Formats: sequence, structure tokens, C-alpha cells
Amino acid sequence: MTTPALSIHGLKKNFGPAEIIRGVDLDIAPGERHAIIGPNGAGKSTLFNLISGGYHPTSGSVKLNGQEIGGVKPYAINRMGLSRSFQVSNIFSNMTVRENVRCGVLYSMGYGYSFWRNVGNLKEVQEKTAEILNSVGLLDKASLPAALLPYADQRTLEIAITIAGGADVILLDEPTAGMSHSETERAVALIKRATEGKTLIIVEHDMGVVFGMADRISVLVYGEIIATGKPEEIRGDPRVREAYLGDEADEHAEGGAA
Repeated sequence: MTTPALSIHGLKKNFGPAEIIRGVDLDIAPGERHAIIGPNGAGKSTLFNLISGGYHPTSGSVKLNGQEIGGVKPYAINRMGLSRSFQVSNIFSNMTVRENVRCGVLYSMGYGYSFWRNVGNLKEVQEKTAEILNSVGLLDKASLPAALLPYADQRTLEIAITIAGGADVILLDEPTAGMSHSETERAVALIKRATEGKTLIIVEHDMGVVFGMADRISVLVYGEIIATGKPEEIRGDPRVREAYLGDEADEHAEGGAA
């Protein structure tokens, strides 16, 4: 039996008397594209923080490729092969686009931080950085300060930074938030290309994106997963329709964003 890329069992998180995550159980297979959806306040960001090390669980288990990561520091989880983006763009605004991506590439190639090394002389780093920038359509903007990029390109840059570290498990938190329809379509195509062969876990409110991208979907409501299944199963689940989807299930019955 294949070890899940991510395995969550009995996961709970309390903030004082408030129980935000109330016993989540979820296994995600290697290479799966898995979406987590739910209403505002359902606990989606808290769950992502528990997986990526931002919060320590109150109880329960989180395993990455069979290794326990619940309560492990975020940088250590990243080194174990999990990388995460955030709802708000999280880039180095005063650095160029190239420098932002190169930071992740340096780490993935084992160079770490060094004040004395001239990174311009590291041919393999430069080539890998250019390859990633080209794959996300930002190579022609490589020399621009990241702060000058349009919003959609900043989100694209964050995805590029996320994949530059070489992680096998990628968490994306609302990657298309604030984008126009055309920008969203481009972002979905980019995410599909950039995460091919990797395990993708995505929190997203745009149901067109969710139904068009995910292999499976989990619905989180009030800190509990009320359903997990393939898009067509989630679309037709009466509990999900009542708790969250409603008419949106009908609007995206033909598959949503490609």
C-alpha cells in the first residue's frame, strides 16, 4: 500500500476555549490534486497552518510521507519536502523577480545562505532560475523589482518561489484571489503545469477553479470535514449543497475553469 503524501488523523486545534479544528481525518495520495473548500470561518487557513507548521496541534497527527510533522518548525517541514504559499502575496518586494526565485533555487540545490559566494558564478543556479521563470511566463520581467509587478504577476511570482524550493508537496492558499476571469484561467494553467507530478493541496473559493483542477475535494465546515470525494460526488452531495455550495454546484456542473 502506497504511503500517503499527507496523512492527517484526529487533528484538533483549540485557541483557549474555542475549538477551531475539531478532529480532521484526511489522507492525500502522492501526485493528487486535492482542494479544500468551505465557508468563511470554517478553519481552512488554520488547517493549512497546522500542516505547514505555523500552529502546533492541540492533539492529533500530521504526517508527511509517513513522517510526523505536527508541531515541527516551518523551516524544518520545508526541508522535508513541503512548501506553502499564502493568501496575501509573500514576496521580497525590494528584490528583483530573478532574485526572488533564485533564493528558492539556491536552497533546493543545497547552497543555503552565504555572504561570500558570488551566486552569479553558479551556472546551474542561473539556469534553473531561468527555467522556472520561463515556465511561469516571467522571464521577460526577471530584472524588474518584484514590487513593480502587477498583482496577478506577483501571485505568479509567489507560485514560482513556492515551486523553486523543489518540494514534492505544494500548498496553495487561494492562489487566484483578486484575479479577473482571464487572469484566473492563466493562473490555473500555470498551476497545472508547475505542479505536474507533485502533490497539490489548494484552498480556493472559486468553484470553477476547484471543479476544473481537483482530483478530489474535501469540504470543511466548522472545523470538521463533512465530505471528501471526486468533484462529481461533492457536487451532488446534499450535505455539501446545504452547507456550502448551493446554486454554485449547478453553475459549475460542466467543469468550470480549465
